[in-house]
Amino acid sequence: MNMTDYDRIESAIRYLDSHRVRQPDLAELAAHVELSPGHLHRLFSRWAGVTPKRFLEFLTVRHARKLLDNSESVLSAAYGSGLSGAGRLHDHFVAVEAATPGEYRNRGAGLRIGFGIADSPFGPVFVAWTGRGVCRVSFAGARDVEGEKRALRQTWGRAVLEADESQAMSLARTIFAAPFDADAGPLTVHVRGTNFQLAVWRALLRIPTGAVTTYGRLAAEVCSARAARATGNAVGSNPVSFLIPCHRVIRATGESGNYGGGPSRKRCMLGWEASQRYVRLR
Repeated sequence: MNMTDYDRIESAIRYLDSHRVRQPDLAELAAHVELSPGHLHRLFSRWAGVTPKRFLEFLTVRHARKLLDNSESVLSAAYGSGLSGAGRLHDHFVAVEAATPGEYRNRGAGLRIGFGIADSPFGPVFVAWTGRGVCRVSFAGARDVEGEKRALRQTWGRAVLEADESQAMSLARTIFAAPFDADAGPLTVHVRGTNFQLAVWRALLRIPTGAVTTYGRLAAEVCSARAARATGNAVGSNPVSFLIPCHRVIRATGESGNYGGGPSRKRCMLGWEASQRYVRLR
């Protein structure tokens, strides 16, 4: 019986899951489903929304998390997950969890998170950051700082939260200048999410400033247009508003749709970006 594309991807995922401790490479996986490595890479990425390598990273980290939760050492968790050492596990964790294995195990003990309320072109905004980058931007948070601090502690229960209004203002100036000012300085984000959420957030970053897309088109780019609802949920869970531009996604009818900072603010953002882009193109 001929295998369909779905059959091949299902078989590939099962193979990765059952052989994750051996860390099979793309060539081995392609041979298992009787495709060329290049063809499998494209097919897997289209159906799963991530590459086979990225999917294996996710499986590896998921298994390592269970070992760390059971009080295994970082080195034991690395070996138990099929990796050659703690350094490999560190790289996997940072890529998938935006945290080191030690930070995950200790729930952020020793991690410092700065936060503050800053001005923006769209009103007061809550900004939080770590040494690796911006981890939260929220317009709703400007009205509920304690709620934002609770959200940070859900991820980093033992991190130290430090108020720093001056740094928050500096970061906000850079965040809102970055789409148009090449001299605004580089920005990095320090966020955690599922593989699917991360794939959606990367796709959001590819939407040009001043442009929009629909939930359906975004879903088709990530995996399948049929996943528009799941894609919408991932858009809504974006922890760094504006910086990851979830405001550039609208409904197929042309309506702006929902936004964590309010639909009026979303319309203002889209209009502001379009006008700023027009002025700079003249």
